[in-house]
Amino acid sequence: MKEINIRNVAITIAIAVLLWFIPVPKGVTEDAWHLFAIFAATILGIILKAAPMGTMCMLALGVTALTQVLAPGDAGKSITKALTGFGDKVIWLIGISFFIARGFIKTGLGNRIAFLFIRIFGKSSLGLAYGLGLADLCLAPAIPSNTARGGGIIYPIMKSMAINFGSLPDKEETHRKLGSFLTLNSYYMNLIASSMFLTGTASNPMCQKFAANLGINITWMSWAEAGFLPGLVAFFVVPFVLYKLYPPELKKTEDAPKVASQKLKEMGPISKNEWLMLLAFFILLGLWIFGGALSIDATTTAFMGLTLLLLTSVLTWEDVKSEKGAWDTIVWFAVLVMMASSLNDLGFIGWFSGLIKTEISGLSWQVAFPVIVIVYFFSHYIFASATAHVAAMYAALLGVGVAVGVPPMLLAMMLGFVGSIYGVLTQYGHGPAPVFFGSGYVDLKAWWLRGLEIGVVLLIIYMVVGGLWMKVLGYY
Repeated sequence: MKEINIRNVAITIAIAVLLWFIPVPKGVTEDAWHLFAIFAATILGIILKAAPMGTMCMLALGVTALTQVLAPGDAGKSITKALTGFGDKVIWLIGISFFIARGFIKTGLGNRIAFLFIRIFGKSSLGLAYGLGLADLCLAPAIPSNTARGGGIIYPIMKSMAINFGSLPDKEETHRKLGSFLTLNSYYMNLIASSMFLTGTASNPMCQKFAANLGINITWMSWAEAGFLPGLVAFFVVPFVLYKLYPPELKKTEDAPKVASQKLKEMGPISKNEWLMLLAFFILLGLWIFGGALSIDATTTAFMGLTLLLLTSVLTWEDVKSEKGAWDTIVWFAVLVMMASSLNDLGFIGWFSGLIKTEISGLSWQVAFPVIVIVYFFSHYIFASATAHVAAMYAALLGVGVAVGVPPMLLAMMLGFVGSIYGVLTQYGHGPAPVFFGSGYVDLKAWWLRGLEIGVVLLIIYMVVGGLWMKVLGYY
């Protein structure tokens, strides 16, 4: 199969040229608009599969540097700014998650953990999905990095489960057997858990700060209370809906617990490398939970874990070099983050927020509330970072909503929840997304289509159930 689709490449270039040369909208700088043209064309090229994602992003990086949209008249500074995405610590946390997953697989510890989960929940693929989701939910209050939680802990276990049931990443015909379903469900459960706690994901405290600037006080407990019911409903509804929309071929596994017990017996006692991998796992988990008190961030913790695995020979440098999915993800995600962040720095996102202010300023709050939430949710298609999206739009939309009479706590909390769940839309929409997408189990079309469907389900749950629940709590 050809990697380059000439027809779709031509379409992508045509769209980029069209956007580049149309009159720049009033209020937007020329550089901001030109960068948007590059970004939009890159996303379109990825959707159309004009070329592999890494190729499209390298092309975008080259064009960005060549056109000097980030530093007009200074070629050296332009390329330096274009490469800033590769210095983002979240990028490396994502990449290292792949390496840690390799440790689980290579040592067999991933298989052992998978069999333990299967023994407990393994009577059906739906049971496995709920089991993985419950594990994420239990970890969410204590691990503020949902990338560390989803990519470093849940992902390797999920992948091991899929592989043990014959759903192999490198064999496309086996993806729908189990891997595709578990991949999407585990990612969706991660985002739901992230929405339920102030410490569920890194962008939530940013929402708290912006709300406080407008006189809206959100505490850890008030967030947990407001997120409890809609999150719990979403936790039970989403796996079932996904099971109907995107069913795994393997549904009934009544003998799985017995088979899992037999496999565990055949594996025998835990090996030395498994103990070392388990030690690394608990060190990672402990530092991800308590590292803040020691001024150790999640990425530093991940580097420490990888170093430990290398020094103990659980992993070799050859293992690291051969993990193609990790390096591919580091490249394309870094470029998307750079462009999305630069759009904000150049004022494009501020201009976009200004348009929203103008459009809804005359609406009643009952109409403005769903409009603001829906716009905030679907505008995430143009963001490669949840944190950047929150930084660019949360305060502006909250201020507009409060100005037109939307109950402050209702809107502040709802926008906070959306800051997690809008990640379902794209494979670059939230920290854990590239990790799960990088597994190869779900193609881009299915990821976007299922994301849109589940996104609508989540919007309904959070706006209806969450809105009514906050009314009961007396938040408005």
